[in-house]
Amino acid sequence: MGNRFQVQDRFKNGAQYIDGQVRPGTSGRNHTIVDPATGERVLEYELAGPDDVDAAVAAARDAFPGWAGATPGERSDALHRFASVLAEQAEDFAQAESLQCGKPIKLTREFDVPGTVDNTAFFAGAARHLQGQSAGEYSGDHTSYVRREPIGVVGSIAPWNYPLQMAAWKVLPAIAAGNTIVLKPAEITPLTSLLFAQAATEAGIPAGVVNVVTGAGKDAGEHLVGHPDVAMTSFTGSTPVGRRVAEIATATVKRLHLELGGKAPFVVFDDADLDAAVQGAVAGSLINTGQDCTAATRAYVQRPLYDAFVAGVADLMATVRLGDPFDPSTDLGPLVSHTQRDRVAGFVDRARSYATVVTGGKAPGGALERGAYYLPTLIAGAAQDSEVVQSEIFGPVLVVVPFDSDDEGIALANDTPYGLAASAWSRDVYRAGRATREIKAGCVWVNDHIPIISEMPHGGYKASGFGKDMSAYSFEEYTQVKHVMYDNTAVVRKDWHRTIFGDRL
Repeated sequence: MGNRFQVQDRFKNGAQYIDGQVRPGTSGRNHTIVDPATGERVLEYELAGPDDVDAAVAAARDAFPGWAGATPGERSDALHRFASVLAEQAEDFAQAESLQCGKPIKLTREFDVPGTVDNTAFFAGAARHLQGQSAGEYSGDHTSYVRREPIGVVGSIAPWNYPLQMAAWKVLPAIAAGNTIVLKPAEITPLTSLLFAQAATEAGIPAGVVNVVTGAGKDAGEHLVGHPDVAMTSFTGSTPVGRRVAEIATATVKRLHLELGGKAPFVVFDDADLDAAVQGAVAGSLINTGQDCTAATRAYVQRPLYDAFVAGVADLMATVRLGDPFDPSTDLGPLVSHTQRDRVAGFVDRARSYATVVTGGKAPGGALERGAYYLPTLIAGAAQDSEVVQSEIFGPVLVVVPFDSDDEGIALANDTPYGLAASAWSRDVYRAGRATREIKAGCVWVNDHIPIISEMPHGGYKASGFGKDMSAYSFEEYTQVKHVMYDNTAVVRKDWHRTIFGDRL
């Protein structure tokens, strides 16, 4: 195995980042981070408990007046410095992300890290554009305008599949808008979230503005969501856990932003470029070893192209190179843990009773058997109501289903509880346009699947949650809208007063 990022010295004082300092947790319970490619121990640390959450929230609360009172230009300058620090440390971030997640180094170097740097630069600019509606005399006697104000302390919970990017998606719009934040990353993948918070401090963002508590969901996560000094909760993760987060947040009437599960359809019409669709399906289903809530998971292929599509995807999947994540030639790394690998295998094994596993469907042996690897897998012949079509597998598994009419294809695409992302493949602009209008998802790609950009929003419909990450639309989540109204008449007795007392003057 190649050289790994060294974490022992970086986090020898703990895996909590509170008020600008690395600290140990106080829960009394330890957790071990494991390299999923080898099964080897990376770091053991003490998890955060409620006391650590309280300390982080207090630091964020104390930092809020100063950070919220900074000018947009001052916050923008700080975020520009932040982007520069991240760019300077790009290789450390790439290696740390590959180590804890098992991501191929070419993915972290070319996708996770540059995407995060770009997102930071975007919000550095966006911080200057928190504008409300322009002033106007809408009643005739008053001038009205709208202010956008920060909410306060944001408590965010991020998942393990994209630890660095999800930290950025949570932290950046929140602090660009003038809020302070306490982020709880997944306890199995906290390294880049901690590095991200440290980089913020190095960039001159004041202590307490960005805090990280690394603990279990039941202890640290639920305490953070229910904390009375937390004004907003932002959560990315599974739909079942999202429901629990909503229950806790609702009890304290918090602002709530949820980005939940997905089961993205990949709809191939019979006039599509077959080779492009095959290439796109393999890339879209295997990115991050399929551990992506927008990954292509359900390929609906119109009958004339179905057999050729199945054959093409199976052949291309067979060429994908599994290996050491730190080898630049590796295409597919392990899943994030052996537990996740076994969960994915369970879906595939159960599907054998009602569908055909065309390729893959097992863990590789040999030099990779110690890791949480699973072969790229294609399943055909599953019914629309089957588990592999309806449930989020979160692994390198693509299910392909035929359809006949365009009406049927779009109906099948919409026939799950989820609505996060989708794609439509066609050379016909009208056909593709119909798909973008009628598929119920927060993002619909045409003749591609997966690309995201900082300027455009990301978020779902239905059981995939509500609210937006990235783009200026994310400020809708992280700001309060205040209407300010000035009387322009200087009249003491207003005409409307007569509806409360006296007669018309």
